[in-house]
Amino acid sequence: MAKEKTFLLVVLFLLHFLLWGSETENDSGWKDAKLNTASSINFLSTFEKEIILEINKLRSNPAKYANDYILPLQNKYKKKYLHYPGDFPLITKEGVKALNECVSELRKQKPLPIIYPVKGLCQAAADHVKDQSRSGKTGHVGRDRSKVRDRIERYGEWETRIAENIAYGGITPQQVVIYLLIDDGIHDRGHRKNFLHPDFKTVGVATGGHPHYVTMCVMDFAGLFRSF
Repeated sequence: MAKEKTFLLVVLFLLHFLLWGSETENDSGWKDAKLNTASSINFLSTFEKEIILEINKLRSNPAKYANDYILPLQNKYKKKYLHYPGDFPLITKEGVKALNECVSELRKQKPLPIIYPVKGLCQAAADHVKDQSRSGKTGHVGRDRSKVRDRIERYGEWETRIAENIAYGGITPQQVVIYLLIDDGIHDRGHRKNFLHPDFKTVGVATGGHPHYVTMCVMDFAGLFRSF
């Protein structure tokens, strides 16, 4: 069983990188270099930089993001199962209804300011990844009982508001963002609201392994943030 699990993890990571590369190469509809605010940051992995780029593509043109990336998934549903290209089928709670609602909202959403990575927020996100990659737990509370505010305030001072999105699984940066945008089964669509909140100007991203979901990604948002 251990060998089978190891083999499965290797296959998933290979798919992860193959599909991610294909996605990036074919993404020719977004060429504004200003959106890639993390391109020169040396404390982020390439995957983490791509997460920030996806968020900025979304915020700069929500309607285009919906039409280009989310609407085409409409025909990938079979009843409650979403067959995301290259990934295992995901059983959803709401089916295609949640996707259609997301597309409708994004088409009405006005463009928002793009966001910029800051080291302190990335460190706060990394703390939670490190914790849960060992414990196998999920959610926003750490083993030390820390919440997002506790982790963020370890590394700096924030203004206006803060929030946290966490994704478990996901083989490409775009898929991570899309699943959180659809927010299937989340009554208040809190992850989507965080992506689209006009007050957020800074972000920290960290990714890592997870014992049960293979990968995880934490995104910490703040209005303004000054690292210690």
